[in-house]
Amino acid sequence: MQNLSPDEEHCLQNELADGESLLWSGKPNPSVIFHPSDWYMIPFSLMWGGFAIFWEAGVTGSLGFSGGHSAPPFFMLWGIPFVIIGQYFIWGRFFYAAWKKTRILYAITNRRVLVIALRPWPKTISAFIDNIPVIDKEVRSDGIGTLKFGNINNSPWSGSRRNTGTMDGLYLNSGIPVFVDVDDVASVVAIVTGQRERVSRQYQQQ
Repeated sequence: MQNLSPDEEHCLQNELADGESLLWSGKPNPSVIFHPSDWYMIPFSLMWGGFAIFWEAGVTGSLGFSGGHSAPPFFMLWGIPFVIIGQYFIWGRFFYAAWKKTRILYAITNRRVLVIALRPWPKTISAFIDNIPVIDKEVRSDGIGTLKFGNINNSPWSGSRRNTGTMDGLYLNSGIPVFVDVDDVASVVAIVTGQRERVSRQYQQQ
């Protein structure tokens, strides 16, 4: 288990039901980590950001259009939000996700897997271990990985609101627990699968 602050431990304990015991708890690795799902965003972000910068350079006269004269101020102001959004798509979203990861807790109990998002946007996503249909594991060479406790489409452009990837890669709107960027993900998988086997044996004995 990772060391949690007293406030984080208190928040985690408040989520446990009667008779529920904690087997593992942790947090996402706070580093900026590139995921396979980011390939969906790369072409779009470069096209958006490149066009926005091209537009702004054109209306300011930097490209030599209209004899080097700048366009009316409205056109320059109109392009600024698109430049800002483009920069967020290209690189800002990675740092935003890294900040959000400091506000997320993961936990495995004898009954459930839980994802707890702390303030300013508190949210809890959980699934009973015996009801998890599939565990999708992605592992990097350094052992850091992502666990999806259900079927999720990685594409942020998926038409399904429930089973979808998200632009920040944290899946907090998917409705399915996902442990993102977990250190030594293999040991975490072993805990979940071991508990699933114990729960299955208990049902068989009843």
